[in-house]
Amino acid sequence: MADALLVIDFQNDFTPGGALAVREGDRIAEPILRLAPRFDVIAATRDWHPPDHASFETEGGPWPVHCVQESHGAALHPAMDELELDLIADVGRERDDEGYSGFEKSDLAERLRERGVRRVAVCGLATDYCVRASAIDAVREGFDVTVVSDAVRPVEVEPGDGERALEQMRAAGAKVASSSEILAASAPVEQP
Repeated sequence: MADALLVIDFQNDFTPGGALAVREGDRIAEPILRLAPRFDVIAATRDWHPPDHASFETEGGPWPVHCVQESHGAALHPAMDELELDLIADVGRERDDEGYSGFEKSDLAERLRERGVRRVAVCGLATDYCVRASAIDAVREGFDVTVVSDAVRPVEVEPGDGERALEQMRAAGAKVASSSEILAASAPVEQP
């Protein structure tokens, strides 16, 4: 049985200076990099939108133009260069694809299963949108899911959205734990 670290949309446009920056979005890098060696599989998702994506304000949607395919904003955050990614799933590739979940219209679940993954630790951006949707879909796909509480950050369109999202993920069957708790749980037991 393999464990996967699933990093959701840790992209330039969602971090400070980006088109749809999540406050302190870059602060998730440290716990992600600490956790990575503990996992058998490292997977990432990317928002990968066409220039006329329906979610864009220019097309009548709620969000500024972000993560346009092949743009600097759509590239993974530079901290991700330190990881050896086993797979990347691009979502929101068609004009009308919402792309909130890394499992939406992607082969992510199959690719994880091919690698023997049963347990998934979900981290990334943003807690109240793509992390929430991906974690809930991972539970639906039959994975044992833990959301890494210190390796996610919310958009918080409304105050409390991040906490509500964590509660929704718990209600769907996901666990929530800090990176320190995950690392402590996976540490070898010392023999007396």
